[in-house]
Amino acid sequence: MRKFLSLVFWTLLCCCWTAQADIFTSISQMTDLIYTEKELVQSLKEYIKAEESKLAAVKSWANKLDVLTRVSTSDPEAYLAHPVNAYKLMKRLNTEWSELESLVLQDPSDGFISNMSVHRQYFPDEEDEKGAAKALMRLQDTYKLDSESFSKGKLPGMHSNAFLTVDDCFDMGKTAYNDADYYHAVLWMQQSLRQVDAGEEAVVSKADVLDYLSYSVYQMGDLPRAIELTRRLVAIDPSHQRAGGNLRYFERLLTKQLLELNQARQPASEEPIQLGTYARPKDHLPERETYEALCRGEGVKMTVARRSRLFCRYQDGNRNPRLLLKPMKEEDEWDSPRIVRYLEALSHDEIEKIKELAKPRLARATVRDPKTGVLTTANYRVSKSAWLEGEEDPVIERVNQRIQDITGLTVETAELLQVANYGVGGQYEPHYDFSRKDEPDAFKRLGTGNRVATFLNYMTDVEAGGATVFPDFGAAIWPRKGTAVFWYNLFKSGEGDYRTRHAACPVLVGSKWVMSNKWIHERGQEFRRPCGLTEVD
Repeated sequence: MRKFLSLVFWTLLCCCWTAQADIFTSISQMTDLIYTEKELVQSLKEYIKAEESKLAAVKSWANKLDVLTRVSTSDPEAYLAHPVNAYKLMKRLNTEWSELESLVLQDPSDGFISNMSVHRQYFPDEEDEKGAAKALMRLQDTYKLDSESFSKGKLPGMHSNAFLTVDDCFDMGKTAYNDADYYHAVLWMQQSLRQVDAGEEAVVSKADVLDYLSYSVYQMGDLPRAIELTRRLVAIDPSHQRAGGNLRYFERLLTKQLLELNQARQPASEEPIQLGTYARPKDHLPERETYEALCRGEGVKMTVARRSRLFCRYQDGNRNPRLLLKPMKEEDEWDSPRIVRYLEALSHDEIEKIKELAKPRLARATVRDPKTGVLTTANYRVSKSAWLEGEEDPVIERVNQRIQDITGLTVETAELLQVANYGVGGQYEPHYDFSRKDEPDAFKRLGTGNRVATFLNYMTDVEAGGATVFPDFGAAIWPRKGTAVFWYNLFKSGEGDYRTRHAACPVLVGSKWVMSNKWIHERGQEFRRPCGLTEVD
């Protein structure tokens, strides 16, 4: 058993060295791990069965020999006086004990370890675990989920048996702490403390939770509470390596802030620790509050007057022959800038084929660094994507043709179809699809001009979250399987429409697949969408 545990330890350790990164950014790739884990569980059960069979055989040997030795040791000379007994003793020690030794040394874990070795190269690594933890915190922030409800699996509109243990909450807090994200470290260490105080069993000690929590609270600027928490830590573990020094340091700081000296040195209270509430720090995104409110369905500026200007119609692409007999169902989503949705833009079979083509080549989605122009990954875009060419399969060619028929724009100069699958908390924070004046070379290598329009296909429904939102004018477009939305990024003059800054909200529940973004470029549209006479035409 010791050999088996050692092998498992080293196998799991190797997993961290050889794993593929960014698995957490795609639900599609994570589903493969579900089946991998099921296979490993089956392999583990087979090992247990073999180990139990082996132990049963050894136990049978031990019982038989126990009876025999009790008889033989009662009067050894009398026992050996019989030649048969003397022969069988020689036989047992020469042959049968060797067979028993071989049985004991037999290792049923070999099959399990071999199976682990095959799969470990596809296991998540430390960065995946860290990324998934940050994704939960992102969901917590965006959808205003409190840590206690989150830890019990209570999400808007659903309740499940998924829950976070004391140790899970502690690990979440530690992930934030190691990133100097003390706001989230406090939230999750507090939750870990709540569950410890409620009597939940854990591997982590209360002293460890208080150690991280007290320092995180100090970093959030709450010295009185940091002192109280540190006193509790000292009361639990007087020999703690850092607690005594931290307590003296915190008290000196508090004294300097002109608080009462005797208040700073009160003995540790036996009352339950009061958990604090802190403001979420500001970050790089100026429209953070507006963006996240729209993701929650709040602040949408769909007035009665605006709604009265929205209609639905059949659209035949200006009498396009392919749409005359079966025109597209077109719905207005927004009036200015105009955003329309097309129903039945993709069939179920087309969606499944596109996902089948894309899945093997999904790779972490990238963004273009505005300073260097180099494509790189970023925390504000969490998904995996694949690019599909028209020649790969008739369904891709058919979709390209359909987009051209619907929009009236040529796709000859458009980018390839990009298929994206969002993972845990998958998102794309507010961004522009077109290049701005400070990015003149963004699409220079393509030689097709700027991105004039975006055609976005939704390939799945999303149970919660995942909306496409426009913070500038307060619109939220919700995913509906088989539909597509379309808008122009540029005015007819060629100037960028800065109102079209948009975002893909974090996916709260579900798996979001989009055929994002058939980006249509300027070249070739000269006679299909002629230039306007003013900047905002």
